[in-house]
Amino acid sequence: MTERVRAVLVTADDTMLVIRRTKPGVPVYWVLPGGGVEAHDESREAALHREIHEEIAGKADIIRLLHTLETVGERQLFYLARIATWSFEDRTGPEFNAEGRGEYALEEVPLTVEGIDEIDLKPEEIAHVLRGAIAEGTLGTETTA
Repeated sequence: MTERVRAVLVTADDTMLVIRRTKPGVPVYWVLPGGGVEAHDESREAALHREIHEEIAGKADIIRLLHTLETVGERQLFYLARIATWSFEDRTGPEFNAEGRGEYALEEVPLTVEGIDEIDLKPEEIAHVLRGAIAEGTLGTETTA
C-alpha cells in the first residue's frame, strides 16, 4: 500500500499554507504540502519533514496526526503542524520540473471555515475534517511544551 503524508501547515498569522494546482483541462484545485513516504525515510514524520523541505524550503513543528484517509491501495496521513519560515522560491521537489505536471503556487488561506470554503481543497474529506474541527474549536494548533 502506498503511503502519503500531508501537512496542515499553520502560520503565525493563523493562516494555512496550501498549494494551488493548475493543470491544462482540469479545474483549479488546492492540496496540502506533502507527498509519498519513501523506503529510506526513517518514519512518516521524517518523510513529512523531507517533503516540507522539498516543496516549500520550510521547517515545521509537527503537533499531531490529525486524520488518516484510506482508499484502495493508498493511505494518506494528515498531520497538524506549525510553520514559521518557508521559501517557495527555494523549493527543490522533483515534481516542479516534470513536464506536463502543470503549475504549483503556494498560497496562504485563512484557517477558517470560510477560508476553506473559498478553495477547492482536495481531497474533500480533509476539507470536511478541517471545517468540523474549526467549527467545534478542536483543531488544537497549540504546541505542547
